[in-house]
Amino acid sequence: MRSFSKLAAIVLLAPLAFAAPTKELELVKRQIDTSTHCGQWDSITAGQYTLFLDQWGLLGASSGSDCASITSLSGTTIAWKNTWTWVGGTGVKSYTNVALNSGLNKQLSVISSIPSTWKWSQSNSGTVVANVAYDLFTSSSSGGSAQNEIMIWLANYNAGPISAVYNSDGTPQPKASNISLGGRTWDLYFGSNGVNDVYSFLPTGSAIVTSFSADVNVFLKYLTSNQGLSASQFLTTFEAGTEATSGSATLTVSAYSAVIN
Repeated sequence: MRSFSKLAAIVLLAPLAFAAPTKELELVKRQIDTSTHCGQWDSITAGQYTLFLDQWGLLGASSGSDCASITSLSGTTIAWKNTWTWVGGTGVKSYTNVALNSGLNKQLSVISSIPSTWKWSQSNSGTVVANVAYDLFTSSSSGGSAQNEIMIWLANYNAGPISAVYNSDGTPQPKASNISLGGRTWDLYFGSNGVNDVYSFLPTGSAIVTSFSADVNVFLKYLTSNQGLSASQFLTTFEAGTEATSGSATLTVSAYSAVIN
């Protein structure tokens, strides 16, 4: 009789045991802000990431808007959507991005790897000037002012990178070409934005990379080994998003993750 009672108790409690994790997951989901934000400097933190609506060039537009929302977070994988439209001016209006909040302020020499995956799609309306890119900054001190900007472009929509040298037709001239990194080839451009030295990796042949999975640290290792970037620099910022200049587009990120080891 006692054995039957124990069995009955286990059977009755089993649904509760299985239900508990589901309730916890639902609670976590409720705690993530999935509402749409459109403010110039709005930010939403979720796990190890922060979504920034960095509309730093807003005043250069005659009209427009930029809105974004986090759509999901599972472990270290986040998804988001960014819809923007900008009219007027020739400069970048916004860099709505997801920034990594952990693992930063390490010297490049001690970083062992930065595995990252980024799967996305973008729908454009009319002529769009924008990119989809990683944006990293380094400094001579932990948490210090940025000295170097390192960009990895996954798409270039009519928006040439910064360059110190231009061809006769006005197109930027790469500092190095057909560099094999992360399972594909890239052209490297180098110049200054007036404040920082800027290194920009672009896929060769104007390729659009909508599914990226690689160790981002190989790009940093290439720069320290071949382009004079000091390995004593600290990685202070690690972001991924779209620099938008003009036109209308919606960037949908279905899966993104990054970890600095």
